[in-house]
Amino acid sequence: MKKPDVKKTRIRRATPRLPQTSLGRPRRARAAADHDTPYHHGALRDALLEAAERVLERDGLPGLTLRAVAREAGVSHAAPTHHFGDLTGLVSELAAIGFQRFNAAMIAAVAGEHAPIEKALARARAYVGYAQANPGMFGLMFRTERLDYSRPSLREAAQASFAGLAGAIAASRQEQIVDGALSLDQAAAIARAWSLVHGFTTLLLDGRLSDILQHLPEGTSAQALLEAMLKVTVGRPPPA
Repeated sequence: MKKPDVKKTRIRRATPRLPQTSLGRPRRARAAADHDTPYHHGALRDALLEAAERVLERDGLPGLTLRAVAREAGVSHAAPTHHFGDLTGLVSELAAIGFQRFNAAMIAAVAGEHAPIEKALARARAYVGYAQANPGMFGLMFRTERLDYSRPSLREAAQASFAGLAGAIAASRQEQIVDGALSLDQAAAIARAWSLVHGFTTLLLDGRLSDILQHLPEGTSAQALLEAMLKVTVGRPPPA
């Protein structure tokens, strides 16, 4: 009688078949593949936006490209295109996040204030503070030519920002804005306050207020200068 091939028998027993999954791949292989993937599918979009914000704050708007974002996130160059379409789509969604945070900062700033003038001053401080903490994002939010306002997230966040400003000015004038319609005088008051705070913020970020600040009494801050400007502009009663 022929002896059995002991060597082959041992090899078969030493390499058991791996259990199959519903996708037809061994569980160990799937686990290894999942470990090699840096992000789960649902988190990749958020990871790309976080990477885009880091690139923006570090390298500025000129350095914000799809390839730079993909490289920062550690994913393929095609990933940003898949989720946002193009660079305009990416920066528009990033600006929407900026406006959402900006609006939240405004709301938090006035939460403990009651007098209209104090609320106006708190909003202005929060406006400047947000811009100083996030100069890249702040600059992007107001680069209209780079953004797509047909995207719902950006449109809604920007509209909420303007509505908050308009409501604050109306409250300081002891008026109401009905159905979003503005009188010419109301519109002028909103534009005046916005121009003042935004212009001040831009000059401050660009370092253009240094000459004024260095000629003020020692210890006078940019915030004190802003509040002095606002107190003669905001809070005036409506004309009789």
